[in-house]
Amino acid sequence: MSNESTLNSGPRLKRSLTLWNLIIIGIVIIQPIAPMGLYGIVNNAAGGHVVTTILIAMVAMLFTAISYGMLARVYPSAGSAYTYVGQEIHLGLGYLTGWAMVMDYILNPLICTILCSKLTQNILPGVPYWALAIFYAGAFTALNLRGVKTSARINEVLAAGMTIVVVVFFGFVIRFLLGLHEYGAGFFSRPFYDPATFNLNSIFHGTSIAVLTYIGFDGISTFSEEVENPRRNILLATVLVCVVTGVLSSLEVYAAQLVWGSQPFPTEQVESAFPLVAR
Repeated sequence: MSNESTLNSGPRLKRSLTLWNLIIIGIVIIQPIAPMGLYGIVNNAAGGHVVTTILIAMVAMLFTAISYGMLARVYPSAGSAYTYVGQEIHLGLGYLTGWAMVMDYILNPLICTILCSKLTQNILPGVPYWALAIFYAGAFTALNLRGVKTSARINEVLAAGMTIVVVVFFGFVIRFLLGLHEYGAGFFSRPFYDPATFNLNSIFHGTSIAVLTYIGFDGISTFSEEVENPRRNILLATVLVCVVTGVLSSLEVYAAQLVWGSQPFPTEQVESAFPLVAR
């Protein structure tokens, strides 16, 4: 029996997701505000060249996105990397890959809970961290217990909410720029290349951290058994989500750098660097 026929045998999930649903799910998994949590760390590591590291990371991650999409065409299974490695290399390595994926899905909600709690404390400093952590952990758990179709609708609401946050931030940056009387030479190009702080080792160091902006897009392939026409839609959604994330993240950090410049953030404020810029 062939690999494909083996994968297609047995009970299957209902294919209720469209390409649009898949793109929205991917954007929510990665989050439109993904670079905000890493901005201060990457800024200090790359000498202020955050947008440069985000773009370099996007090129690298695009190859990974295309690879996932191509493998999904051969193995349209919800097992994702577990199936790909198990079928193409060895079942034992596939088993290890599957557990690595489980670790990823355990860590991702934890990171989201910590980040959301930290960011909320910037708005509500009087609320204790532990209370916010319990609230977000409970909310994320409740949302994940919903059916995939309900989750798709919730994801659209979450994507819209995070997009509003980004748009409001852009509005504040535009107002700040309009209030400046002069910009100086190289003001708009300096976020990409600042001769005073540019260093290749620092850029590569920052890029190794900036790739975390794209973490999660591989999760799109786990919906191979729930999306219509998976051989086409998984590849399209994975690549499109990677590109959209890269472009949007680049615009966000570029806008932040126009306000903050290339100066490093104080160590105690690195985690809250983006809210600091927004003030």
